[in-house]
Amino acid sequence: MAKQIVGIQQIGIGVSDVHEAWTWYRKNLSMDIPVFEEAAEANLMLPYTDGSPQKRHAILAINLQGGGGFEIWQYTSRTPVGADFEIQMGDLGILFPKIKCRNVAELHQNLLRKGVKLISNVVSDPAGNLCFGLKDLYGNIFQIVESDDWYSNTGALTGGVAGAVIGVSDIDKALKLYRDVLGYDKVIYDQEGTFPDLTGLPSGDKRFRRVLLGHSEKRKGAFSKLLGKSEIELIMALDRKPSKIFENRLWGDLGYIHLCFDVIDMQALKAECEASGFPFTVDSSQSFDMGEAAGHFTYVEDPDGTLIEFVETHKIPILKKIGWYLNLKKRNPLKPLPRLFLAALALNRKKD
Repeated sequence: MAKQIVGIQQIGIGVSDVHEAWTWYRKNLSMDIPVFEEAAEANLMLPYTDGSPQKRHAILAINLQGGGGFEIWQYTSRTPVGADFEIQMGDLGILFPKIKCRNVAELHQNLLRKGVKLISNVVSDPAGNLCFGLKDLYGNIFQIVESDDWYSNTGALTGGVAGAVIGVSDIDKALKLYRDVLGYDKVIYDQEGTFPDLTGLPSGDKRFRRVLLGHSEKRKGAFSKLLGKSEIELIMALDRKPSKIFENRLWGDLGYIHLCFDVIDMQALKAECEASGFPFTVDSSQSFDMGEAAGHFTYVEDPDGTLIEFVETHKIPILKKIGWYLNLKKRNPLKPLPRLFLAALALNRKKD
């Protein structure tokens, strides 16, 4: 079987208080369904944790309206460290995720009334989509973008992760991973200049080259309908030398630690990544048990060292109260899950 990129499964967010963070994401972005919660030792990420296993507490939360989730991640064996400089637009790494929204203007007003820190008014991006930026409790930036791609309707204005903005030093080199391996082969725009939708961000008034990529092929797989379509935006600073966001810090420290893709046929993906010059730097080998979920996970680095995770999911909890778990290894991996299974996840919703 040829490898399949099913969609963005989640973005990893390093925080200093996992439960405080999840409460904020539930109340403001409706990320209210836990797929798993686990306190354990991360002993397979040694290349990115100074060679020492580290204890952590993690929660994977999703929004059943569709899109990728948040893997909210807190060190418990050490104090997580933030960047010792203000992260600027175009710095190397994951700058922020794109969060899908039904009504951008309405959400902007709702969050303004709640006292959420907004960093821009509602403006249009280069593709003509309405958007705005906000910050969470820890200064992480999120871009809210209008969307017409939805899995269900729970009444919330937001869905999950619909893309990510990644700072790179050379867009053409980065395309070898994001376009050629991950399948983001559709150029929605490729522009140079200054941009109104970036002006509220640090160094956002400078000149950039921006390439927004979508995928021309419809994604396949168990979670393809839930995860939906997604975009990757590569941004390159033209007026300044960028800094590496995670320079001299560990994976799991504060900020966006990885972008994770749900995949099918990890071995085929491994061969393609190696042939393209992006070998796996971490490989859990077959199935890795995360308590309530299990799968095979691997990591690669983009040309600037940004961490991209791949997960081939083997088991997920559907209704934990009665011990209902779904074994994905016993079904056709290309067939989307019936809505009944995913609708049952709503019974695990955390209410405030």
